Amino acid sequence: MFLLICGGVVAVYLLLCVTILKIPKCKSTAKLHGKTVIVTGANTGIGKATALDLARRGARVILACRNENKAQSAVADIQRETGNKEVLYMHLDLESLQSVRSFAENFLKKESRLDILINNAGLLMGGKTKDGFGMIFGVNHLGHFLLTVLLLDRLKECGPSRVVTVSSLAHLWGKVDFNCISTHKDLGLGNSDFALLRMYSHSKLCNILFTHELAKRLKGTNVTCYSLHPGAIKTDINNNSTLLWRLVMTPTMLLFFTDVDSGAQTSIHCAVQEGLDPLSGSYFSNCAVGKVPAKARDDATAKKLWEVSERLCGLA
Repeated sequence: MFLLICGGVVAVYLLLCVTILKIPKCKSTAKLHGKTVIVTGANTGIGKATALDLARRGARVILACRNENKAQSAVADIQRETGNKEVLYMHLDLESLQSVRSFAENFLKKESRLDILINNAGLLMGGKTKDGFGMIFGVNHLGHFLLTVLLLDRLKECGPSRVVTVSSLAHLWGKVDFNCISTHKDLGLGNSDFALLRMYSHSKLCNILFTHELAKRLKGTNVTCYSLHPGAIKTDINNNSTLLWRLVMTPTMLLFFTDVDSGAQTSIHCAVQEGLDPLSGSYFSNCAVGKVPAKARDDATAKKLWEVSERLCGLA
C-alpha cells in the first residue's frame, strides 16, 4: 500500500511537471543583429538567461547590474557560450535614483541605439533605498519607472522598439495604497516575511499598472510595452529572507519551481515575437496573453500611480 501511494504521488508530480509546471518555449527565430538591448539584473537568474538568448540572436546586450564582479563574470559566460563579443556591463543600482540617472546619461552618451529595454531586476527584502523609499517599492517599481522614462526618447528614435517589464502572478494579491506611499514612502508596513511578501505583491501590481499607463502614453509612437509573469522559477530572490522562510521555500522550489531558462521564455517572447504590436500594454504568461483582474487595468489607478511616481522621482 505504501509503495502504491508513493507511486501515485510520483506519477502526479511527473504529470504536473509536464503540464501545469511546464513553460512553453518562445517560438520566434528573430535575429537581432544591429539591435541594442538593456537587461536589468542580468548577472544571474532569469535576467542572465534572457541576456544569453538575445546575445545568441546577435544583439548588442548591456547587462545593467549593481555588482560589477558578478556582472563581468556573466558577461564572460555569455560571450563564451554565444561567441558574441557585443555583450558588456554598465553599472546600475536601482536602489539609487541618482545611479539610475547616471546610468541613463552614460548610456545615452555612449550608445546610439536602444531597441529593447527589459526591466527584469527584482528583490524581496526589507530596508530602505538610498532615497528613503521602501526597498521593494524603490527597486521593483520606482527605479525601473525612472529608467524607462529617461530612455523613452531613444527608444522612440530607434523604433519599432519595446519595453518589457517582469511582473509576477503575485500581483493578484497586491494593492496600491496611495496613503501609505504618501506617508511612509512605501507600499506597506512591517518587516516580517509575510509583510515583505505582501509588499512584493504590491510592487508586481505596480509593474502591470505602469505598463498599462505606459501603453496609453505611447499611442501613436513606434514603441510598444508588455508586462509578464515568468512562471514559478528557481531563482535567488529569497536569499535575503529569514532562515525559517528559506527552510519552507527551498524544498518547495526544488519540487515545484522550474529552471531559469524556462523562466526567461516569456520575457524573450515579449522582446522578440513578431506581431505583438496590437497587444501593447498587455500582460503575458506562458508566452501568451494572460488575464488580469480589474484592479490591474484600472485607468484611474494607473494614471495616479504614474503621476505619483513622477513626483517621487523628481520628474514633476
